[in-house]
Parts: sequence; structure tokens; C-alpha cells
Amino acid sequence: MTIRRLPPETVNRIAAGEVVERPASAVKELVENALDAGARRIAVQVEGGGLSRILVEDDGSGLTPDELLLAVERHATSKLAPDAAGDYDLLNIATLGFRGEALPSIGSVARLTLTSRARGAAEAWSLTVEGGAVGRPAPAAFPGPHGARVEVRDLFYATPARLKFMKSERAESQAIAEEMKRQAMAHEAVAFSLEIDGRAVLRLPAETPGPEGRLARLSAILGRDFADNALAVDHEREGVRLTGYAGLPTLNRGTASHQHLFVNGRPVRDRLLQGALRGAYADFLARDRHPVTALYLEVDAQAVDVNVHPAKAEVRFRDPALVRGLVVGGLRHALAGAAHRSATTHSEAALSALRPQGLGGFTPGPSAAEFSAWRMGGWNPTAGSGRSAVLPGL
Repeated sequence: MTIRRLPPETVNRIAAGEVVERPASAVKELVENALDAGARRIAVQVEGGGLSRILVEDDGSGLTPDELLLAVERHATSKLAPDAAGDYDLLNIATLGFRGEALPSIGSVARLTLTSRARGAAEAWSLTVEGGAVGRPAPAAFPGPHGARVEVRDLFYATPARLKFMKSERAESQAIAEEMKRQAMAHEAVAFSLEIDGRAVLRLPAETPGPEGRLARLSAILGRDFADNALAVDHEREGVRLTGYAGLPTLNRGTASHQHLFVNGRPVRDRLLQGALRGAYADFLARDRHPVTALYLEVDAQAVDVNVHPAKAEVRFRDPALVRGLVVGGLRHALAGAAHRSATTHSEAALSALRPQGLGGFTPGPSAAEFSAWRMGGWNPTAGSGRSAVLPGL
């Protein structure tokens, strides 16, 4: 069997399969580029589930003509710098992106147009890439004083076999919306907007950095019920800090899709953190129910490895036992301190169903405190006051 050196175009398309799995992956990479560029406003438009068109606009620092060419060259990035010895430290990543693969990968399988004005520059420039073929920068119009405009058309047209594995336009659009929500939850000080086929799906103004702004952003995305029934979490151990909000046990769902986890501002799907979350709620929820949470872990960059997979959705901790113990201990402490509370949306609905409705002989239901105690296994409806109640469906 003869060994062959693959041409760059084929190499790029192979690599693109790891970085850009679906339209939502392209949106994620482009939004993270904007965040790394210091953007305070990010607007996204998609058509045809993102397969026909994706447009990401930001007000970040922008790119010069020379930087436009480098931006579409594989493994060229502004997010890694060598130390005094000329080495690049991949265990000290302070940005969301760092691999230099997103734009080249997208350009190798789609029609990509980059338009940007660098901060302080008088002119804007544009560059096109079609199926890996890179054009030359040319002057272009740009509405803002600085920033970038990235347009992706006909995603996967250069690899048509990949289109067979895409889901429906509705499913792909939903995946994009979920990705945008995760990014917005991680960066409350940035304004986000999303339009799908001309319809506004998200309109999130920038919030004040900090717990209050974060809770306002979470409320806008997860609903007012979450803000009304969430427990603040803030614990630190050996330089690792856990903050965020955990929903009361009575505010639960049938799937784990409402558990949002972030590490150093990066949305992640980490088995260690998910397992710690289940362990913390094990004494409060049935096995088939899942809490609603938004938890943020801040850890030294050298204590976590984000270079595990090109999608950067997985991480590895240097001290996993410390992280797990912090998550379990912090959540259990918050839950134990709120044992008297139950989610208002559930308790009020149950209590209103038990209140007298003008029917003779109907006995009033438990008080809110008694209801919470019953949920925690500490109230006997046949003892004490002599009242009895049937809680249907609980």
C-alpha cells in the first residue's frame, strides 16, 4: 500500500469535519471569535437552518488586510504567543479559541466572506474564500467604526455527502438558538441578538457584569420562574471558585438539558461536573428528575486542559476530586439552607387546588411551610392540626 501526502484542500476538509459538525458548530466558533476580539455586541442571522446562510456581526477590534489573509490560514491565531524560550504553552489558555482552525475549516466547505475594519483604521476590507480557494483582500463598505462581519453561504456545498447527515431546518435552527443562549448566559455583559429566517428569536441587551446582571440574563433566557426559585451559589476551595444559581428541587425537569455548566466563561459538557451535579441533588430529587442550574466554575488556566477536542466542549481538570468536592459541597450547602423553600410555580399551584372552592365540607390544604416539609418528608398530613389533604399528582 502506497503512502501519499494529501493535498492541503483535502486536509482542510478532513479537519473541517471535526470543527464544524453542523451549522450550530460554525455559529459557536464565529461567536467565540467575536468574544475573543472584545465584542460588546454580537448579532447573528441564519437562514435555512444555517445551511443557506449564516451572518455574524460584531463590534470587536477588527482585522487589517494582512490579518484577514492570516485568519483563513490554518493554525494561524492571535490567541497564543510564545514565551521567552519560544515555546507555546497549551496549558495556559485564557481565550475561548486558540487552535486557529475555525475560519479555515468553514472556508474549506462553504462560501465565506470576511469584512472588517480594524480599530482606528480609516478603511474596511473584505476577503472571500470558496471551497478553500482564497481570494485577495479588497476595500469594502462597513457600517461601524470597527468590528467584523462574517457571512457563510451554502455550508457544506463542497462536501455534499455531509448534507445527508443534517437534520431538518427546524432542528438545526433550534440547535443554533440553544448555542446562542449558552453563549449569552456565559457573557452577561455582551448584547446578543439572533434572527432565524427573518424572525427575531433573541434580543438580549447587555447586563451589568456581576451576580445581579447574570441573574437578569438567566431570567431572560430560562424564564422568570428560574429567577424566582433559584439559590445563589458562591463557594471557593483551594483557588477554585463555584458561582451561579441552582434551582430548588421542586423546580425540576424530565431531562438534563436545563443544566448549564461553564468553565472560565466557556460552555462545557463535562461528565465530571454532570456527575457531581447529580450527586448533589441525589437526596432531593427522584432519579428520573433533573434540576435547572446555571453554574460557573473559575479555575486557574493551568489547572484545566481545554485542548481535549477540536470542539472545545470538553475539559480535563488537574485535580478532579477537588472540583467534584467543591460542586457537591457547594450545592448541598445551598440546598440545605433552603430546605424551607419550594418552587412557587409548583407549591402555589398545588395549594390553590386545595383551597376551598365554595363546596361544603372541603378541608383546606396545607400551609406553604407544611407543603415544603411534606416535600422533604417531614410533615405528616394526618398529625398535629388534625387536617388531612390529598395532593393529586405528587
